[in-house]
Formats: sequence, C-alpha cells, structure tokens
Amino acid sequence: MRTAVVTDSNSGITQSQAKEMGVFVIPMPFMINGETYEEDINLTQEEFYGRLKEDAEISTSQPSPETVMNLWDEILKEYDEIVHIPMSSSLSSSCQTALMLAEDYDGKVQVADNRRISITQRQSAKDALEMASLGMGAREICQELERTSGESSIYITIDTLKYLKKGGRITPAAAALGTLLRLKPVLQIQGGKLDAFSKARTMKQAKSTMISAIAQDLTNRFQDPRAEHSWIAVAHTCNEEAALEFAEELKGLYPGTGRIIVNPLSLSVACHIGPGALAVAVTRCLDEKIA
Repeated sequence: MRTAVVTDSNSGITQSQAKEMGVFVIPMPFMINGETYEEDINLTQEEFYGRLKEDAEISTSQPSPETVMNLWDEILKEYDEIVHIPMSSSLSSSCQTALMLAEDYDGKVQVADNRRISITQRQSAKDALEMASLGMGAREICQELERTSGESSIYITIDTLKYLKKGGRITPAAAALGTLLRLKPVLQIQGGKLDAFSKARTMKQAKSTMISAIAQDLTNRFQDPRAEHSWIAVAHTCNEEAALEFAEELKGLYPGTGRIIVNPLSLSVACHIGPGALAVAVTRCLDEKIA
C-alpha cells in the first residue's frame, strides 16, 4: 500500500523542499490589489514583503476545488491512497472543502484536521511521512494526527502593530498607544487560533516571555522538560539573522532536543503580522510505540 502525503503552502514547505521530502504541496492563493497569486509559484517571499511594505491590499483565499481534485487524481495514478493535511479548520475553510471533496474518493483520500499551521503543520507532514514509511495506512495516520493535534504551540512576537490594526485585530487607538509605548505583543497559536498572550517592551523581554512559555508547555503539557522527546523550531518574517541567533540560544537551553530548524513563517500568517516577527514552536514527537 503506497500512501502519499499532501499539504498546502501554509506549512511553509516550498515546492523544492516538497520534492526533497517526498510530499505534495498545494500553493495557497493570495489576492494582491485584485490580482491572484500563488505562493512559491508566481509569488516569492521577497515579492510578497515588497508588496506588503507598499501597503498593497492583500487577502488570503483557498485553492479551488478543481486544483485540489486535479492534484489528488494525478497522485492516485501512482499511489493507492492519500493523507491530506490542510491548515487548521479554525483559520480557513479549506479543510472543510477538502473533507467534502474527499467524500467522492471512496476512502482513498483521508483529510486530517490536526489544527496546525506554519511550522507545526510542517512537522505534521513530516510525521505523516514517517508513519507511512512504517506501513501505516491513510486512515490510521489521519487518526493519529488528529489525536495529537493539541500537542504543539507557537509563540510569536511582532515588530509592528500596523498589520494587526489593518486586519482589524486591534483598534486604531490601541495600535497608536502600543506604538507610543513601544510595546511588542507576544501572540500565541494554539489549536489554529491566533490570540494575544503577553506584552513586552523590548525584543529581549519578548524572547524571554516566549522561552518561559515553551518551558511551561514542555513541563506541564508534554511532561518533557528537557525537550528530549519534542521538536523545537524557530520561524520569522523577514528576520532571519535574529531567528538564527534565537535558535542558537534555544539549543543552549535544550541540548537534548533535535536539530532546531529555522524557517520563514508562512505568508498566510505573515500578512496579518508584517515583517520583523520572531516565533518559536514546540511540538511533541511521535509516540515511541509508533516511531
């Protein structure tokens, strides 16, 4: 039984990385000043941030049903079944659309709503690949991804309140006050929802807050205070140098964890928070009985 793994570019997996990993990635569409672009097809990270800085009108969308089904049909010429991992249903209707489309595939396509996005969604795709290599079927993989959906966290500190204000997530008055006080909000993504977590005055304080947050999660939620059975990842929006430094700091705190991957945050998150953001994610490793 050959099982393929499909996800979307909200995972942060580029088309070239997808080929190296052995997964299939559906590019997410963006509307920029009324024109449609697809992430990593005709829209690079650099071009996206350029348009963002120009104050272009940017909105996210979901792939058309035709795009999804055409990919599935092509994959099923070579594979027996598919595990499809869209971004969290809390953030997009693309998951519900995929579940509806999968009803016409007689169980050959299993859609996992494991409530993740960006670097934690990327880890889900990697976990699905590992489970497939161990001989697990699509339905079984899907059930495991959904069972462990809550075993991840992302904490993000942002450099500017401009884009939260533009997206209506905070009021103009709150944005003006926060800018005046030079506040750096720390946000969290739990179960796919982007929410406020804390506030800091400096990037150093914000990083300290994020480090404390993942330490609490590792100890209280994952029972893994040394991160010996958890993945730690760092992400950023146009802030690679700071992200690499942060990863080195975390590696010093958690020498028992695996290699700390540094990646750009997916554009679907970046369009809401703007450039200069820094994030850390922690995800529980696959159950040892499976891996």
